Amino acid sequence: MGDGALSVREKSSTARVVPPARPRKLAKVPFVELADGRLQGVVSSGSDIGRVYVSSVEAATYAFACSTNNNRPCGGARGGFCNHIRALVDEAVLQYGVERVARYLKAEVSGEDPGAHTVFSAMSRTRPAQGDSSAAAQVFSRFLRHLAYLELTPTTAPLPEMQWFPTTRAVA
Repeated sequence: MGDGALSVREKSSTARVVPPARPRKLAKVPFVELADGRLQGVVSSGSDIGRVYVSSVEAATYAFACSTNNNRPCGGARGGFCNHIRALVDEAVLQYGVERVARYLKAEVSGEDPGAHTVFSAMSRTRPAQGDSSAAAQVFSRFLRHLAYLELTPTTAPLPEMQWFPTTRAVA
């Protein structure tokens, strides 16, 4: 992707906007991020429309945590990865690409056509321990903050909470 494909705002931004590796549907996993040394995000419940799960996997150790938005433990995450974590890995690969996800998690992937299944298999082979779910509140809070931006009316005016980003043409 050359500079010709970037908008004026993206060219003048100090933080590059990274396009997703492939488009993804947000119904099952509305929020996924590589942050704080973890792959973490929010996964919708398959059985209850009002319930979501906050799932995470630590880089290198693959210690995992999965709980509902009201801090109840996931019933499927006993002794191994649950389906919510599998969905999180699948969507992270769609969002960031398999190379970036594998590098961030420090997962050794090989094969002719690596994908989410190879990252998931590499992590599962280590038989990771169930981790601490204390970060779930922070992840869910960031998800809610992202949702709030969707409710704003479109504008080109600066958002006050985003003013800590430096301007590129500022005169000191």
